[in-house]
Amino acid sequence: MEYFVQQLINGLTLGSIYGLIAIGYTMVYGIIGMINFAHGDIFMIGAFISLAVFLILTSVLGFAFLPLVLLIVLIISMLFTSAWGWTVERLAYRPLRGSFRLAPLITAIGMSIVLQNFVQITQGARVKPLPPQIQGGVTLMQGSTEQGTILVQLSYMQIIIILTTLILMTAFTLLITKTSLGRAQRACEQDRKMAALLGVNVDRTISLTFVMGAALAAVAGLMFLLLYGVIDFYIGFLAGVKAFTAAVLGGIGSLPGAMLGGLLIGLIEVFWSGYFTVEYKDVAAFSILAIVLIFLPSGLLGQPEVEKV
Repeated sequence: MEYFVQQLINGLTLGSIYGLIAIGYTMVYGIIGMINFAHGDIFMIGAFISLAVFLILTSVLGFAFLPLVLLIVLIISMLFTSAWGWTVERLAYRPLRGSFRLAPLITAIGMSIVLQNFVQITQGARVKPLPPQIQGGVTLMQGSTEQGTILVQLSYMQIIIILTTLILMTAFTLLITKTSLGRAQRACEQDRKMAALLGVNVDRTISLTFVMGAALAAVAGLMFLLLYGVIDFYIGFLAGVKAFTAAVLGGIGSLPGAMLGGLLIGLIEVFWSGYFTVEYKDVAAFSILAIVLIFLPSGLLGQPEVEKV
């Protein structure tokens, strides 16, 4: 029982990171119907910016108060990553918005490769470590087995990740449902031409959607860095594929579905690794995706696409 609870906590933590990245996928797809395959690499860039700013603040400028350092790192990372997201949308996606559907997909894959190689060339291919910064936690349960004592621990870092995810999910849900920007985004999702005729600035709305998704990816990048303490130029591809899978599993275009899908992917990976074999955890996750889509083609919380005539 103790081992199950510990794996449950680990799965929710990993799933929260996937969910934050998946929201960026689902927001872009919900408005312009395009999969931004470069979004995972935006997450990777956010992690690298977080590491660089953290080292500058602590090693060069001598900042020692960790909460203030992390707050500054988060703000700067969100700003720079949002600028990257806006630039990618403005240069790579907007010119092809009216083209045939395959063109933006090819461009998205191309942008992913460009961002990967840019970071690889500028930062090197070796992994970048960061010593643990937030240590300690809370012991929830304690049990005994033949191998010894088992402790179920919830680390402070895991608490921060889960709480941050819940707060951001609530904030973005309120933003989409209660604000004028959210109404504009929902209008563009239903019909961009009619939204433009009614006075909605479609280009600005789409750009802001990319910016918001990139900001969430920056938060996920910082959380990933602090949790695992090691990053490289390739983490964006792996996390991006998992987050995209989570968005499809939960229902592409649905914010709650993206978060639910992220949590499920994280739980599947962790439980499969813990009870079976770590080599086949990705096989298990994609198998569950295939099974769900057979019976629920729109995902768990997705809505069937209605063809406009």
